[in-house]
Amino acid sequence: MHQVFRVQDAPVAGLQGASVEAVMENVNRVASSEQCRIENRFKEIIGSSPEMESVLADVQRVAPTDSSVLVLGETGTGKELIARAIHNISPRCGRPFIKLNCAAIPFDLLESELFGHEKGAFTGAFAQKMGRFEMADTGTLFLDEIGDIPLALQPKLLRVLQEQEFERLGSGRTHRINIRLVAATHRDLAEMVKRTEFRSDLYYRLNVFPIMLPPLRERRQDIPQLVSHFVGLFAWRVGKHINHIPKEMLDAFTSYSWPGNVRELQNLIERAVILSNNGVLPNPLPKSDKNVATNPLSVSDKNPATVTPSQGTFDGSARALIVQALHAAGWIIGGPGGAAAQLGLKRTTLIAKMKKLGISRPAPKHDTNGFRRNQPVVATNSSIGLPTMRQPMSTQLPRSIE
Repeated sequence: MHQVFRVQDAPVAGLQGASVEAVMENVNRVASSEQCRIENRFKEIIGSSPEMESVLADVQRVAPTDSSVLVLGETGTGKELIARAIHNISPRCGRPFIKLNCAAIPFDLLESELFGHEKGAFTGAFAQKMGRFEMADTGTLFLDEIGDIPLALQPKLLRVLQEQEFERLGSGRTHRINIRLVAATHRDLAEMVKRTEFRSDLYYRLNVFPIMLPPLRERRQDIPQLVSHFVGLFAWRVGKHINHIPKEMLDAFTSYSWPGNVRELQNLIERAVILSNNGVLPNPLPKSDKNVATNPLSVSDKNPATVTPSQGTFDGSARALIVQALHAAGWIIGGPGGAAAQLGLKRTTLIAKMKKLGISRPAPKHDTNGFRRNQPVVATNSSIGLPTMRQPMSTQLPRSIE
């Protein structure tokens, strides 16, 4: 990732009449200083994978503007860190960075939190209060979980974004502000618009520059770097010295699916540091998850799924996890108890991954009339060595794949 730097951006005072080499040396010095400044403001974002490099490149592109940014990603992927990074390298750096989690505020209080109120505006309003928009004036307002804002409040939010003006509750006076909005959500706002759960005009106003954060399972090469960072952080907090992280633990972490993303990794590392003895970090993953992570072929060996040959450690691990979830869900993909929900994926995403990895449902057994039979319980007749049926077989039409 490279910061674009133009020669005309370099200070030229005192360089008139200097040699070309002296001018270029000054340009390179200023460019290097600018790059260090940006990297220091990204220091809280850990990861050097291509996926994260692409995200940070988008951050650098949009930060100098005043355009609205919509940060999308699963829970625990670090959306607030990206919002803060946008603010830190923008011209508004040094001015207020105000944040509000829309899902954490009751509906009755959310309007007051956003826009403020006058004394006596409603029961319990004993004093005047500034809202978050007013507090963020000249700076950046970060609205987390924007998808949880009620429909009734969305027109007022749209107006303040378009006109940069609002009224406090209980007041007729219009306040003008100058803010930059960064919003974030783990929800699919486009689908919510189709279901009329989110206003389309507000969605288009928010979605000027979307940034999609990859889940941790899609940037596994960052896991060792994240582990090292969190081990150092929590070891310092609890006063322990960790001098060895077993390779088996890192392998298990790299193979794990991380449904809770970086937040889950952070919490597990904190637990491991607390449990550590003699400077060795233990593996905090539950036993069942260790088995899946360290033996990715064990699931497919025990279950009769149609699987193509493994294409390496990552594909093999992903295939095994998907097959295990499918068998646990009875090969039901969608719905609350389906495999997609168990893996923390969308139904369409899981179907696409199954196609990519060559996973298909085992072919059902059919009789001569084309009907599938229930599989009977078979016992061996010890006297003649032939199988006998303990229960009669019945026929039923083939089930459609969920």
